[in-house]
Amino acid sequence: MPRRGMVMSLILGAIAITVLWQFGAFLLLPQPRASSEPLSLHPLPAAEPISPIPEFLPLDQRKVALGSRLFHDRRFSRDNSMACAGCHELSKGGGDALRHSVGIGGQRGDVNAPTVFNSGFNFRQFWNGRAESLEDQIDGPVHHPKELGSDWPEIIAKLKQDPGYAAEFGALYRDGIQPGNIKDAIATFERSLITPNSRFDRHLRGDRNALTQDEIKGYRLFKGYGCIACHQGVNVGGNLYERLGVMRDYFKERGNVAPADLGRFAVTGKPEDRHVFRVPSLRNVAVTAPYFHDGSLTTLEQVVDIMGEYQLGVSIPPGDVALIVKFLHTLTGEYDGKPL
Repeated sequence: MPRRGMVMSLILGAIAITVLWQFGAFLLLPQPRASSEPLSLHPLPAAEPISPIPEFLPLDQRKVALGSRLFHDRRFSRDNSMACAGCHELSKGGGDALRHSVGIGGQRGDVNAPTVFNSGFNFRQFWNGRAESLEDQIDGPVHHPKELGSDWPEIIAKLKQDPGYAAEFGALYRDGIQPGNIKDAIATFERSLITPNSRFDRHLRGDRNALTQDEIKGYRLFKGYGCIACHQGVNVGGNLYERLGVMRDYFKERGNVAPADLGRFAVTGKPEDRHVFRVPSLRNVAVTAPYFHDGSLTTLEQVVDIMGEYQLGVSIPPGDVALIVKFLHTLTGEYDGKPL
């Protein structure tokens, strides 16, 4: 081949390679979508910081049934007036819709009752995280003088008078009615209280019609402002501790600091744990007002405003607040196949 022809071939070959490389790189880049196509999130749940609630948990249904009966039994209180369900009503989002719960004798408690729904996904129980498991948590209200005000010997004596309980415990536990077995049954029931199939979960699973454009924009703002740093995972929270008042002193500005405001400090005694709480789950948050451990806020708009100022150090514009609240409403799930 003449030298001139060889040079031309090399030039043309180089041009062809360059064009092909650029075209391949172009294919790897995100391509613009038609404006009429709905906004979308990542197609796989694993690509998002929030995961869908599983639709089923492999639990012993006999223990679930026994635990449900115990959960609603008023004989757990000293005066037979209150059950666990008194502060955690399934018809009220798993709480009681009160700023501070009311126990035996009309005594008002110190904190807002957290929802029992999806509580099995929390890494610790109680606002200050003093219980490591649902089983450990049960001891708290049983012995608290403002809640059930009882003790295990008194409760067991009452339950043993019930032939139905004797039969059920005998079929499930070798040693019958004992504190550990009672707590195991109640905790199993509580773990069954999951609320899958929220519209947001359906969206994560690929339902392109589950959310509106505004709700998707709200979720993007939720992530963009940084709310997602504390509220992620299957429970959209409940998996870490955080100080209430990172950017501004919430308690100094609110005033009237009470022992319940100390948070983790009441458990550890460490100065750095003062006002540190378990981050609450945002699952079903639209139906679990009032909010915060002190029950001081009544609307989601207030919550988003306060979180922006005290946790993120920003003043979120009203329009963005409204969009974020729309997203939060999509986290309401179903229990027993019915929306909460």
